[in-house]
Amino acid sequence: MRLLVAGGDRVDAGKTTFSVGLCHETGARGYKPRAGNDFWFDHDDYERAVADGRLYGKDAKRLADASPGDVAPEDINPVHRLWTPMPGRGTGVLGQDGRQFVCDRVRVGDGAPEGVATTDAGDAYVVNATVETPDSAAGALPLDAAERVDSLPAFNDLMARLHGPATDRVAAEIAAADRAVVESYADIARPLPDMEADAVAVVEPRRCRVFDGERYLKACDVASGSAREGRLEERVGNVVELIEPAATAELPALSGGERADPASVADAYGPAYEALFSVAF
Repeated sequence: MRLLVAGGDRVDAGKTTFSVGLCHETGARGYKPRAGNDFWFDHDDYERAVADGRLYGKDAKRLADASPGDVAPEDINPVHRLWTPMPGRGTGVLGQDGRQFVCDRVRVGDGAPEGVATTDAGDAYVVNATVETPDSAAGALPLDAAERVDSLPAFNDLMARLHGPATDRVAAEIAAADRAVVESYADIARPLPDMEADAVAVVEPRRCRVFDGERYLKACDVASGSAREGRLEERVGNVVELIEPAATAELPALSGGERADPASVADAYGPAYEALFSVAF
C-alpha cells in the first residue's frame, strides 16, 4: 500500500502533520524524497541539524521519528536543499521568488559518481558558487570538498548525475515496500516522476480531498503535457482541476501538543484516514 500526501497550499498545508499521523495509523515508513528549508525563515531547524554536522529539515525529522524502527531523516529524504532569501531583483542560479539555493545535501550511499566526495554516511554536497555560504554552514558541513556550480547548465548536469540516481534509489525502495507514506513538497503534485500510489490525500487547512491513485497520476501526466514532455513538476491545483475527488473529509484544528503527537493526530484525523483507506483498497 502506497499512500501519497500532497498539499493544496504552497505553505503550511498540513502535509507533514497528516503524514506522521498516517504513519502511526498504518505502521508504514514515511518518505520525503525532496525537501528544503530556509537559512533565514527556518533558522532554528537549520541550527539544530548543522550542530551535528548534518543537513535536514523538521518535516523529514518528524516523518523519521513517526516511522517504525531506527530511521534517520537522511534515509527517507535523499535530497535536501538549503535556501537563503535574495533581496532585490533577479534570481541567479536556480533562484525562486526572491530566494537562492545555498547548498544541497544528497544521500548517495555507495552510488556516488566517480570523483564526487562523500561523507562516511554517504552524503554528497553541492554548493552554489554564486552566493555567499553562511559561516555556520561552512564551518559545520563538509563543504570544502563539495561539488561547486556557477551556472544552471552545470547544475542541471550535476543533478542528472547525482540527484537523479539518489531519488531513483528511494523510489525503488518505496515501490518494493509493503506499506509506505510518501509526502510531497510545497504544492508539487508528485515528488517522484514515475511513482505509483494506491490513493492520494490532498490536504490543506480544514479539509482533505481523497483521490484514486491511478486517476490522480494520470491527471499529473495530462497536466504536464504527457508522461515524458512538458514541465518537470506539476502543481497540485493544475492536477485536481482535472479530476473529481473520491471523497472529502474535514480536518479539525489541532493544538501544538496534538500536532507533535502522532497518536493524537491519528485519533483526530481518523475519519480522513478511513476515507483514504476506502479508496486505497
